[in-house]
Amino acid sequence: MIHSKISHSMGALLSLLLLCSCKEPVDDAITKPPTPPVVAAPANWAARADSAQAALRQGFFTASQYYSKNNAGDNSFNYWWQAHGLDVLLDGYKRTNHADYLQQANQLQVGAKAQNGNTYLNEYYDDMEWQALACLRAFELTRDPAYKATATLLWTDIKTGWNEQQGGGIAWKKTQRDYKNTPANAPAAILAARLYLLDRNPDDLLWAEKIYRWQKATLVDPNTGLVWDGINRTGDGQVDRNWRFTYCQGVYIGAGLALYQATNRQEYLTDATRTANFVLGDADMAPGGILKNENAGDGGLFKGILVRYLGLLAVEPNVSATNRTSYINFLKFNGEAAWKRGARRPPGLFNTNWTSLPQGPVESSTQMSGVMLLEVLASLQVRNLL
Repeated sequence: MIHSKISHSMGALLSLLLLCSCKEPVDDAITKPPTPPVVAAPANWAARADSAQAALRQGFFTASQYYSKNNAGDNSFNYWWQAHGLDVLLDGYKRTNHADYLQQANQLQVGAKAQNGNTYLNEYYDDMEWQALACLRAFELTRDPAYKATATLLWTDIKTGWNEQQGGGIAWKKTQRDYKNTPANAPAAILAARLYLLDRNPDDLLWAEKIYRWQKATLVDPNTGLVWDGINRTGDGQVDRNWRFTYCQGVYIGAGLALYQATNRQEYLTDATRTANFVLGDADMAPGGILKNENAGDGGLFKGILVRYLGLLAVEPNVSATNRTSYINFLKFNGEAAWKRGARRPPGLFNTNWTSLPQGPVESSTQMSGVMLLEVLASLQVRNLL
């Protein structure tokens, strides 16, 4: 009787287990937990900038204390490249606070002056403007009065380039005073506006606005914001509308931004963002979203100049969130492309084309553009904007 009850109970229990197993399958096999997805570590833009800075120093800085033309033994001197060399050293110093950047900056100033005939004055107004901008920035970072003295010396000479041919504007060079272009005028407007922000001299602001008005009226497409290169280059009074350089867009963005910061007038910021948005959407300026190849020589610096001023625009507090996001994403996309295609022996060398590896010697102008790009991205990363 007891056996019968136990059998009956066991049968019921077995039926219950079978019923449960139909509703909820049980897998008694031992299985490994699912493999978590691989999450790529965020890019360390500061480390990448360090590599590019080291490549610039090791491959291009000569015993005579200036940047050579290339890393294959051509030690030709180009004055305005040295100004951008100073600027990238200041980028490195601002990011790291390492004194060796300032030491090399001081060496560069000595070497560049010696190679330029023992003077900072030059035939080309745009070249002097770049030197003045870099020196003014060096003064703001170090408070070394020698840098401010150089910037002031150059600004005094730069103003002599203004004349009324072509309706105004600063000439490209002293022996061709009837040719006016963006490279000689937009950086001058940036310089004047920054001097005003530093010293609050009303005359500097008057100069900045006068130069900017001429630039906008003469060399900017009112329909698109595209910035043309120059007027009367060949003596025919014509504008070079087919000369479409990233350089020109960059310095006009910088001029609008500097004047906005000096005056708080919205029109200047509107101009800057309009031109920036044009660049991002133009298939010639940025095919496939990557800034175009403008070859070696002076053109090697063009993209870096645009990147520098687009980066400054991206962190202007009063730029819209939509525009800020667009600018930062664009810069990051370019940075990833350029870095992934940079040579690895040594690391951090760049090509004129940011979508391919360097082939043969690299010029210092090209390398400086790459350094500027990585330094801008390192700065954005510190701000938690990447």
